[in-house]
Amino acid sequence: MKKSGLFVSTFLLACGLSAASQAQVSQKEAEKLRTTLTPLGGERAGNKDGSIPEWRGGIQFPPSGYKQPGQHHVDPFPSDQPLFEITSKNMAQYEKHLTEGQKSLLKTYPNSFKMPIYESRRTAAAPQWVYDNTYKNATRAKLVEGGNGIKNAIGGTPFPIPSSGIEVIWNHNTRWRGEYAVRRASEVAVQPDGTYSLITTQAEVDYNFYKRGITQEELDNVLIYYLSFTKAPARLAGGAVLAHETMNQVSEPRRAWGYNAGQRRVRKAPNLAYDTPVAAADGLRTIDETDMYNGAPDRYDWKLVGKEEIFIPYNNYRVGSPEVKYESLLQPGHLNPEYTRYEKHRVWVVEAQLKPGQRHIYHKRRFYIDEDTWSAAVIDQYDERGELWRVSMAYLKNFYELPGTWTAMDVFHDVQARRYHVQGMDNEERTTIDFSQVSPGSRYFTPQELRRRGR
Repeated sequence: MKKSGLFVSTFLLACGLSAASQAQVSQKEAEKLRTTLTPLGGERAGNKDGSIPEWRGGIQFPPSGYKQPGQHHVDPFPSDQPLFEITSKNMAQYEKHLTEGQKSLLKTYPNSFKMPIYESRRTAAAPQWVYDNTYKNATRAKLVEGGNGIKNAIGGTPFPIPSSGIEVIWNHNTRWRGEYAVRRASEVAVQPDGTYSLITTQAEVDYNFYKRGITQEELDNVLIYYLSFTKAPARLAGGAVLAHETMNQVSEPRRAWGYNAGQRRVRKAPNLAYDTPVAAADGLRTIDETDMYNGAPDRYDWKLVGKEEIFIPYNNYRVGSPEVKYESLLQPGHLNPEYTRYEKHRVWVVEAQLKPGQRHIYHKRRFYIDEDTWSAAVIDQYDERGELWRVSMAYLKNFYELPGTWTAMDVFHDVQARRYHVQGMDNEERTTIDFSQVSPGSRYFTPQELRRRGR
């Protein structure tokens, strides 16, 4: 572990902090968000050797060539070339900056999986009102229910100066991704021989937590409203899922419903949580792996390991380019490395250990969460024998029309079965995610509306 990580762990131990601790920081500590820390809580300064630069505000505006919302993104760094590539042959030289999952991918696919390393660019940015709310949250946000819920936070990162692993996870679950988003995209399970079948959906997401002007009472314990309709293939078309993601899923579990097009019926879906397999992922992704991680954290003990410098997917504009066709992107075992981009960034490392008596297919999960955005970039996941099983990677980029950092697509590798699942592909769609539309409001995200739209 790097010195920064050792310092954080030692500090936490000395202070006796735990997942159940009250999370507010003093006004003096909060002022660091305007000086030595970024407005969302990352370190403004670069690292000692200069391989991670100083944060200077990120990308605040679209580059030349980007004209309208929903347009596929223009790469702001079209001339960038890899500084070097990490392969199975030279990985030992860089192992301190790799996760165990990344090392496993390099070993599993020694002749094809590569990590092209580019200049690190700290492009992360968010609107000023999100920064302002984050500053306010720092001194008022609290963990409740033993860390399984939050309160007194709204419209920004709840715990920008975290003191426990569970706070970092809540920062990921509530990170800024716009106010309302509409996207048509495909997901696919790629078999060992490279074959696959696309499943296409139209998703609409209302980020209730980031609705400007909303009060704690008006939140009604709902972080996100989510609605998704399957568009293809024909045998699945018309099916839909509706979910209300709650801020405290222990006292009030996620509310979810499914619509069956054949029966024209809406039914509650109480099992849409934890390690329930996602049908469209062919068993390669669980419900709580969607968006890398989501949902109630109560089945795990969360340990804040500290900070490390890791090569993570970042500024991945090419991987989602409309010029890159699926048949070229999707290779046996992994995405085509020609289109991927990795950079060295500081990440918070959080380890989740399954609690005694609890059930989940993953007994240990190790999260690598970008300090500038609170996005989980890499997650290594272990089975009950303690062996590495699956590796998830989010191919992050700045959606500069917001601005905000999210994923171009998420990839879930099963290194034991040599299969992988990709979520969020829209290269061959006419448009990409559109953040410009006005939210239709909470009444739109109801079982009654789901039934009406499904007819």
